[in-house]
Parts: sequence; structure tokens; C-alpha cells
Amino acid sequence: MAPVLPGFDYLRVPVADGVSLNAAVAGSGSPVVLLHGFPQTHLMWRHVAADLAADHTVICPDLRGYGASDKPADAGRETYSKRTMAADIVALARALGHERFALAGHDRGALVAFRAGLDHPAAISHLACLDVLPTLDMWEVMHGAGAAVGFHLYLMAQPPGLPERMIGASADAFFGHFLDVWTVDRGAIPADVRAAYLDACRTAVPSIVADYRASAGIDVDHDRADREAGNRLRMPVTVLQQDWGAALGYDAVALWGAWAPDLVHTTVKSGHFMAEEDPAGVAGALRALLTR
Repeated sequence: MAPVLPGFDYLRVPVADGVSLNAAVAGSGSPVVLLHGFPQTHLMWRHVAADLAADHTVICPDLRGYGASDKPADAGRETYSKRTMAADIVALARALGHERFALAGHDRGALVAFRAGLDHPAAISHLACLDVLPTLDMWEVMHGAGAAVGFHLYLMAQPPGLPERMIGASADAFFGHFLDVWTVDRGAIPADVRAAYLDACRTAVPSIVADYRASAGIDVDHDRADREAGNRLRMPVTVLQQDWGAALGYDAVALWGAWAPDLVHTTVKSGHFMAEEDPAGVAGALRALLTR
């Protein structure tokens, strides 16, 4: 059997026409929603979620297109836009009785969380983004040979067909590559969890590619429109990141500060999968955020 979050109840919650999300829920108290990244599922939060559930209601969904959540066919630019995926999360929380909640996301989930913070400021009390830049900034800093680390971004930005065939032909090698090279402590992702991630990704290649393709198109358009309009994140924001700025030549604090006036930015020493490599540090940062 696939691993689950011990002590959490599992629900399928309709969030849009024909789309339901798989969500693990536990605890009581003020609500916190945790969004996973790539190439993972809600299981990446297993340690942090257990910590926070001691005094919060913790909700860990699989994003649209990932894990055990529904994977609608890509019917156009909006299907996997972060705006659509953020609306899913607000609808999920509302269906569970929460009009306002704290939101933390890692990687792809952080981009969904960022969009939720801009589109639904009344719903998001606190926001945490782990190891990303906002989509528009990400594309603007990717240049030269250093951008080779993001080869998957360019691959999955291509028109439908070729990326899906290439990745599907060697899915375990493709997704497993990131689990290996982005991790400092490989023991932080045990064999059963790694197998669950690979199983989930192997059956979701078209939707994962569609998610990334949206980030090379409509998500950029949405970010640019907000930047030009002067829209900012109104809630307290925490960002935890590896020191990618030193590698790619940008000032991460300045880029995030332009979006988030109330910002705490921390550079971490763990690998990309920090919620698994340093769960105590991540849980501590989220608890500190919730007091602001």
C-alpha cells in the first residue's frame, strides 16, 4: 500500500467542475494548508504536518494534476494556470469550513500559494513559499550556462506532444533524477516514499507537463499584469530558499521584497526538499510566521 500521513483523515473534495482534490486533514485550531512541489505529493509534508497538527487544523492536498487528485485534460491555457490551481485551494478550504487560512507551498505548490495570495488576499492570512522565485522573476533570471539546472522548465514549455512522449518513455529516470540531484540528504526520502512519488508521477505525465507549460505562458502573463498594476502580497510572507541567487547572479531578497512588503527571507543549508531534510527548521519557520 502507498504510504499515508499517520493520524490524518483522507477526503475527496470537489473544488471545480469535474475536479476533486485528494486531501489529508488532521488537528484542530487555526487552519494551515500545505501545498507540495515537484516531483512529489502531499506526502512531502509528513513530518511538518504532524508537528503543526498538534495545535492547528492542517490540510495537505494533492494539487490538481498530481497524486490522487483529479487530472483534467489540458483544455486550454487556464486548465493548469496557477490562478486556476489557486482557486482550487481556496475552494478546498472553504468546503472544509475555512474562509481564511494560512498557506505554505513548496516548489510548484509555492507558485500556487503565491498566486492565491495575490488573487485571494482576504482568504490568506499568512503565506510561506519554499525554494522558488515568482514565475516572472524566475524566467528573467534564467540565462547562460547556469540556466542548465532548469532544463526541465524549457523541456516542458514546448508545445504538446514531444515533452509528454520523451518524459513518458523514461518517467522513472526523469523524475528520479530530481529526487537525487536536488537532495543533500538522500536518506530524507525513504524508499517507500520515493516509490510513491515515482508511481504518482508516472501516471500523471500529461498533467505535470501542462502545469509547467502554463508557467511558461499564462502564469507569466498573470504575474506581469500584477507587477504592472502594482499589486503586492498584503499578508506576512516567509520565504525559505537555497542560495540560488549566488549561483545564478540575482538578489533573491530584493526580488521577493518587490512583491512582499512584510517579508522574512531565510537562506537554508538543506537541499531543495527542505521539508523532508530539515522538517524541524521548516516547522519552526512556519510557526514563527503564524505569530506575525
